[in-house]
Amino acid sequence: MRTVALSLRAVRKVYGSGSGAVTALDDVTLTVRRGTFTAVMGPSGSGKSTFLHCASGMDRPTSGQVLLGDTDLGSLKEAALTEVRRDRIGFVFQAYNLLPSLTVEQNITLPLRLAGRRADAAWLSQVVARVGLDGRLSRHPSELSGGQQQRVAIARALVARPEVVLADEPTGALDSRTAQQVLELLRSIVDEMGQTVLMVTHDPVAASAAHSVLFLADGRLAGELISPTPEKVADRMTRLGEW
Repeated sequence: MRTVALSLRAVRKVYGSGSGAVTALDDVTLTVRRGTFTAVMGPSGSGKSTFLHCASGMDRPTSGQVLLGDTDLGSLKEAALTEVRRDRIGFVFQAYNLLPSLTVEQNITLPLRLAGRRADAAWLSQVVARVGLDGRLSRHPSELSGGQQQRVAIARALVARPEVVLADEPTGALDSRTAQQVLELLRSIVDEMGQTVLMVTHDPVAASAAHSVLFLADGRLAGELISPTPEKVADRMTRLGEW
């Protein structure tokens, strides 16, 4: 069984050309091991969004490789890449991205329906119970709180049994108490279900829920913090300007 869920090898991403070229990522190499929770932090303009776009296959690097397991995402044609993103990567966004006309259950199972597949009833039941949505499957997003909507988004990310879940500021729209509950949920699906989570965040408290934090500065990796605390993360962030 593969122990590496996702890896980037000398990834460089340049936007524009000539004198107007901007290097968003510069020689980024890292490995995300299966069953881990990794946070990515950095100041505004450090390359966090570009990193997530390249890691997910939503954007192709200018040079270097992005591998999901043994699959080189850069070698895939668009149709195959779309299939990989749908079947092997789960996404959680700050804005939830739920369809208001669909029920909770329909929102959760949407990736499978788009793939022409039926949900595994036992797995769906396990996911729904794990994220705390029992008894709410027939409701619509407008009938849920923000925290509950994010739980629906997390369940949707898990329903296809992805190899990695990519979370983009998943607590950015939530109050601190609800955010903490969502972070505890993300950590629990790693520790108890063996899921792999890679989360981009600007919040030291959110980052401290992860096993480790990777720091970006000016498009380059600027260090890693193991077993983070909010205080250690905040201190490291203040020193990134010295990088």
